[in-house]
Amino acid sequence: MPAWMGALDRKLVRELWRMKFQALAIAFVVAGGVAVHLLAAGMLSSLQETRRAYYERNLFADVWAPTVRAPQRLLDDIRAIEGVQAAAARIRAPALFAMEGMSAPATGEVLSLPDEGEPAVNRLHLVRGRLPTPGQRDEAVVLKAFADAHRLEIGDRAPVTIRGGRRVLTVVGVALSPEHVYAIGPGQFVPDDRLFGVLWMRRSALAQAVDQDEAFNEAVVRLSRDASEAAVIADLDRLLEPYGAPGAYGRADQISDAFLSSEIDQLTTMGRVLPPVFLLVAAFLVNVVISRLIAVQRAGIGLLKAFGYRDRDVVAHYLKLVAVIAAAGVLIGGAAGIWLGQVMAGLYMEYYRFPFLLFQADPSDYAVVVGVAMTTVMAGAVLAVRRAAVLNPAEAMTPAPPPDYSRAAGARITRLKVLDQQSRMILRQIVRWPWRAALTVAGIAASGALLIGTLSMMDGIEVMIDSSFNVSNPHDVSVNFVESRPRAALFSLAGERGVLAAEPFRVVAVRLRHGAREERAVITGAPQDATLSRMVDDRNRTVSPSPGGLVLSGDLAATLSVQPGDTVEVQVTEGRRPRLAVPVSAITTSYVGSGARMRIEDLNRALQEGAQVSGAWLTVDSDRTAGLYARLKEMPAVVGVGLQAEAVTRLAAMLDENLGRAILIYVFFAGLIASGVVYNTVRISFAERRRELASLRVLGFSRAEVSYILLGEVAFLTLLALPLGAAAGALLAWYLSHAMSSDLFRLPFAVSPATFGLAGAVVLAVTVVSSLMVRRQIDRLDLGEALKTGE
Repeated sequence: MPAWMGALDRKLVRELWRMKFQALAIAFVVAGGVAVHLLAAGMLSSLQETRRAYYERNLFADVWAPTVRAPQRLLDDIRAIEGVQAAAARIRAPALFAMEGMSAPATGEVLSLPDEGEPAVNRLHLVRGRLPTPGQRDEAVVLKAFADAHRLEIGDRAPVTIRGGRRVLTVVGVALSPEHVYAIGPGQFVPDDRLFGVLWMRRSALAQAVDQDEAFNEAVVRLSRDASEAAVIADLDRLLEPYGAPGAYGRADQISDAFLSSEIDQLTTMGRVLPPVFLLVAAFLVNVVISRLIAVQRAGIGLLKAFGYRDRDVVAHYLKLVAVIAAAGVLIGGAAGIWLGQVMAGLYMEYYRFPFLLFQADPSDYAVVVGVAMTTVMAGAVLAVRRAAVLNPAEAMTPAPPPDYSRAAGARITRLKVLDQQSRMILRQIVRWPWRAALTVAGIAASGALLIGTLSMMDGIEVMIDSSFNVSNPHDVSVNFVESRPRAALFSLAGERGVLAAEPFRVVAVRLRHGAREERAVITGAPQDATLSRMVDDRNRTVSPSPGGLVLSGDLAATLSVQPGDTVEVQVTEGRRPRLAVPVSAITTSYVGSGARMRIEDLNRALQEGAQVSGAWLTVDSDRTAGLYARLKEMPAVVGVGLQAEAVTRLAAMLDENLGRAILIYVFFAGLIASGVVYNTVRISFAERRRELASLRVLGFSRAEVSYILLGEVAFLTLLALPLGAAAGALLAWYLSHAMSSDLFRLPFAVSPATFGLAGAVVLAVTVVSSLMVRRQIDRLDLGEALKTGE
């Protein structure tokens, strides 16, 4: 070794080499906490900064104000509202695409661009091509995701039905849009680029197609820095109410940004919950390792002090040892976190459509994770190193008196004649060191809890999918009309070839009020005995509204603070805009979105409109879907078609690809915790009992019997830890089900037996592998050398 190194530094290097596998086990646990924290914090910073820059550069709106038909001259009045920095009046129209090579109809929307130049709000990010030429009525820009899914290039033709009229548009540009970072269609949980598309046309061309000359049906507004969103929304509502406005809303209710915000919230939760588990276990491991290392080196510490080394020199020596291990964990975890962040950024780009998304953690994220990791680990070391500081030389160089466990709780168990000699030795060791055993059980249980908590998210999602698709909405196809139509339209759909069953629905936009609370919502009217779409309770039993009553989803009821029997004020925001007082007859469980339902005849009566429907739910013959889809594309009254099977397939693919990878990462990290705890426990026990085990070998015990004495202890503690880990994992799963839920999704608390079984199998497998690594050292035990070692 270099001459400049002091004696204690050389001792430090030798100890690190001798305990390299133990040190690596601790370092990897530290690395797990650092990597998860850096991944969550860095991805959070990257998403937030990318969103901020993208929204700012493309003038993303703060408020949307839809209406039925408002005169263009109102744009000046909108711009004059206090707090409005910029505003644009545009046309938004639903569309139905008939894309070549795909039998299923794709839904979407067409948005207007100013006849000259670019919009003042919600500008496009052109990827290739150009904006439509002013005056050209058959040119359009298409959303990049839809263009890529259908391999549309500049100059290709796209057939589209707009308000019942078929148009064939020429693609002149491909663009990204800040409004469609997360682009989903009706009934979709995750983006399906084949089935949802967006087009942009010049205003005059789109106005002609939807009869909006010198008019608009949506205003979009950017607010000044200190503006009050609520005040601007109130002014917009007053201004546009005479023109059929259902009510303005802010970014929190804009579907794309709402999904992105939900993802950011989930990353925040992941960064808050998981890293502390790793770092606390690392601190525990350091405490155990250093405590037992000091116990093994008791005589050596006494000699150091006898030769003149001060207490602080000895303390610094062991703290340096821990600092090196922690620093190695930080470096490994930092590299792993950056690599995982880059992989995660690539996955996010498949669903969140930004021009770019680079994983780049903020410098403060690195500082925080390094500071927290080093502080936590060093805190665990300080508690152990205090013992070395208080040892005086004379006491340290004499063997420590063996603990008297004869009167300890549970000591009688060790005398049971039904147990063989080796099993009694195992129990004596556990009873002798109860706190050490308890900490080992806690560490192994933590790894099992982490496994169960992360795997339970898949269980919750499966329950959510089953409830939302198979139980609540078992229909195959949902059909939406351009506007409400007489009940005869239902009979027309029901008579189509391939339709096995059809049920009508009527939807209407409303504002629900209860006391001082108010919420925008949609009430769905459905038949009393509906089977193709229904609301259910937490046991999947149908909940039907009473005559004249309203059924609310649990989240909506909580927002309004209502209970069954309360009366809510319903302000309809379309048509004649009646104001109703409706009793709440029941509250149900809803995992996706919010729901409010009435009997369709009650809703028709309240709207004073006769027997009208907005669309229908269909069960179809799978062998005749191609012909049915072709006819739906030709129907001018149809504006949207939702395909349940496609939605389920897309969602399953997303879960397999993204969540599956994430869970594999967590399983790996949980395995690190278990292996770190088990390997260090067995390895240190071997170091402490090396002479004892050699003595047993000399007395005639076989290698298998000696191995059983050493490894049986950790096996017994692992079996004790499994039920504790299961209970802690269930609590963690319950917490995550609440913490990961949002206004868009409510993740149900669900832990399947398979999840408990898989978590237990992983912990047991890690225990076996770690034990086998030490078992090899037992086989190679040098009896002569071990017996020469002094007590």
